Amino acid sequence: MILLPALFAIMFLGMQAALFYHARTVAIAAAQEGARAAGVEHGRESDGVGAANDFIAEAGGDDVLTGTSTTADRTATTASVTVTGFSLSVIPGWQVRITQSATVPVERVTAP
Repeated sequence: MILLPALFAIMFLGMQAALFYHARTVAIAAAQEGARAAGVEHGRESDGVGAANDFIAEAGGDDVLTGTSTTADRTATTASVTVTGFSLSVIPGWQVRITQSATVPVERVTAP
């Protein structure tokens, strides 16, 4: 009888870890995708935000990462995208916040 609650606790912690890891992986991949889109030669911040949000939607949307917000920043030399959201949780009332960022150099034409 004592082992059953411990077994369930271990199972729930394992499931929670898997949900967190998957959401974190989707968030960093979306940030990288957005940064690449914003970093092209004539890219804009809105291109990066759109690409990141599209990636999240294709990866499962709210079934993977809930309450997402995406921001982008582009300077003359770098493009950065940050994705923030919450991992799904098997523990009631507990929300795990995930924030992932990616930065790439901005593409530009240079003379030979």
